Amino acid sequence: MQLPAPPAEALALSAVLGRLIAAEIERGGGRLSFARYMELALYAPGLGYYMAGARKLGRDGDFDTAPEISRLYGRTLARQLRQLAASGLDEILEIGAGSGALAADILLELERLGCVPRRYLMLELSPDLRERSRDTLAARAPHLLERVAWLNQLPPRFAGIVLGNEVLDAMPVHRVIRCKGDTLEGFVQHDAAEGRSFLDLEWPASDVVRRAAEELPLPDDDYRTEIQLVARGFIRSLGAILERGVALFFDYGFPRHEYYHPQRNRGTLMCHYRHRTHDDPYFLPGLQDITTHVDFSAIAGAGREAGLDLLGYTSQAQFLVNCGFTDVLAETPADDAAVYAPLAAGAQKLLSPAEMGELFKVIALGRGVPEPLFCFARGDRRHTL
Repeated sequence: MQLPAPPAEALALSAVLGRLIAAEIERGGGRLSFARYMELALYAPGLGYYMAGARKLGRDGDFDTAPEISRLYGRTLARQLRQLAASGLDEILEIGAGSGALAADILLELERLGCVPRRYLMLELSPDLRERSRDTLAARAPHLLERVAWLNQLPPRFAGIVLGNEVLDAMPVHRVIRCKGDTLEGFVQHDAAEGRSFLDLEWPASDVVRRAAEELPLPDDDYRTEIQLVARGFIRSLGAILERGVALFFDYGFPRHEYYHPQRNRGTLMCHYRHRTHDDPYFLPGLQDITTHVDFSAIAGAGREAGLDLLGYTSQAQFLVNCGFTDVLAETPADDAAVYAPLAAGAQKLLSPAEMGELFKVIALGRGVPEPLFCFARGDRRHTL
């Protein structure tokens, strides 16, 4: 695929990051785990994709997220949050808050519904996105800005609602290769003489990766996939600090039996660059997003290990419909074409099985929440995990 050339200053930053990664490979004896490569490519201070200043979301970025597509998304989600607020959960913690679009939509809708949260915390590691989120809230909800605070890490304790939209998919993964009954791990090597800065290297798997792979139903030969050990660890950390509340994660992925299906023998890793997708994680490190689909069975399992209850799991489309998406859309008269047509187009993308409606899922984990969540009243697929 022909990918657009980045500007010279972006190429220069990518080159600096490339040299940093190459130096770490050399210190590691000529190889680096793919998980560490992905961590550096995305999160190296000042250089990684999420830590540098290039625009990532929206038309001028590399990809769209549901809150960027339509304000209907956050407004509909707010209906479920209102139910939780009524049970005393009056704080929200958004992980990876991005541009701040979701926070603005939720805060304004909850204000309209008469239940503004006492605090809205935003955990965002990217300095660029943190600044953008401040600008978004200052422009769209300035009167609510005093309720918002930004964090660099999880708080030591939290009671309330945790939200994560397309967060788990961007956490570093370990790549696994099954070859003639043996388990290998994907590493990265550096060899500029080959005309490419970084190349795949297959090496005997580390003990932790091998043990994790042995728990999965992987075919014995010619099979490549990913294991999300970092995401599992994050869920366990979240479980350790959540005193009472609900964590809702929205992402694309599958239950384990689909994720590790024999026909999915090249894994799910993909990269996003200027609204184009491809599968080369070594293309201009620091200038593209690197993601994988989510193994929701592993996320549910990590939640259980942390003492959290699995409260629901369903498709994005079913979740939104259960929360009253069509009612929110109907608040805009269909005969006002200038306003309604863009909303309808966004609704199509959010709900359609051919777009985000089926591939994207919602999982809820929680503690001390006795009443069922109405967003899972129909179409709950917990039994598939």
